[in-house]
Amino acid sequence: MKLCTFIHEGVQQAGALVGQELIPFDLELGDDVGALLRNGVSLGHLREAVGASKHRIDASMVSYLPPIVNPPSFFCIGLNYADHAKEAGLAVPDFPTVFPRYTTSLCGHGHPIIRPQCSDSLDYEAELAVVIGKGGRHISRDKALDHVFGYSIFNDGSVREYQARGSQWTLGKNFDSTGGFGPVIVTADELPPGAHGLKIEARLNGDTVQAGTTSDMVFGVAQLIETLSETLTLRAGDVIVTGTPAGIGWTRNPKLIMRDGDECEITIEGIGSLFNFIQDERV
Repeated sequence: MKLCTFIHEGVQQAGALVGQELIPFDLELGDDVGALLRNGVSLGHLREAVGASKHRIDASMVSYLPPIVNPPSFFCIGLNYADHAKEAGLAVPDFPTVFPRYTTSLCGHGHPIIRPQCSDSLDYEAELAVVIGKGGRHISRDKALDHVFGYSIFNDGSVREYQARGSQWTLGKNFDSTGGFGPVIVTADELPPGAHGLKIEARLNGDTVQAGTTSDMVFGVAQLIETLSETLTLRAGDVIVTGTPAGIGWTRNPKLIMRDGDECEITIEGIGSLFNFIQDERV
C-alpha cells in the first residue's frame, strides 16, 4: 500500500494512492500518515477503509506534504555508503554517523527546495527513508524490521559551506525547506526485508548524477534501528534517513551545485519518484 499526506480543496488529509487516484481516509483516523501511526491505526484497518471507500481524488489535483508532517524524531545517517565516503575523502565509519533534521527543513513532493540567500553551495543527496511503525527501546537486530511501517524517499539537500564550518553537520543540513520528502510511504510488506537491493538514483535537470543500490549501505536498516534504540526510545512516526551513494555535486570538478530553476528527481525502485524544483530564497 502507498500512503501519503496531501491538501485538497484546502483540507489536509492522509490517503492511499491507487494508480492515479487518491482515496482519502476519515479525518478522525488522522490528518497525516504520522497521525495514523501515532493513533495506532492498523494496516488491516487502512486496507478495509480503502476497500470500502467510494471517494476518489485525481492525484494530479492535490498539493503533497511530507507524508509525516511532524515526525517525533528525524534521524539522518551520514557516510553510509562506502563509495560516498571515499569521494568525500573520509574514512568509512565503524559506527553510524547520526545527525538530526528538523521539521522546518522538510518540504513535500512538487514543492520547491529553497536555495538559501547566504550560500551558493546547495547539493542533492538521494536517500532511502525508513518510517517506524512500532516504537521501542533496546530493539534487537533480529526483531528490528518488525518495527518498520514502511519506506519513502528523501532528498537530503545540503548547504555544504555551512556543513563544513564546524565538526557537526546539523546547520548545513537544516536550512528551511531543503529536505524533499515523499510523496508516498510504501508499506514494508511490499518491499524486500530492510528494503535491501533497491536501485536508487538522482537526476538533476534530466541527467543521472547518482546511481546505486541500497544493498551497498554500510549499516543496514535493522542495524540502524538496533543502534539508535540502544540510546533512545523510538516512537511511531519516527524517520531514519539512511545515507546517500556516490555522485554528490560538491566533490565533482567543477562542482555541480543546485541553483534557481533546476529540477531534481530522486527515484527508488519499488517506491517511486520524488520531484522538487530549486528556488532562490526570497526575503
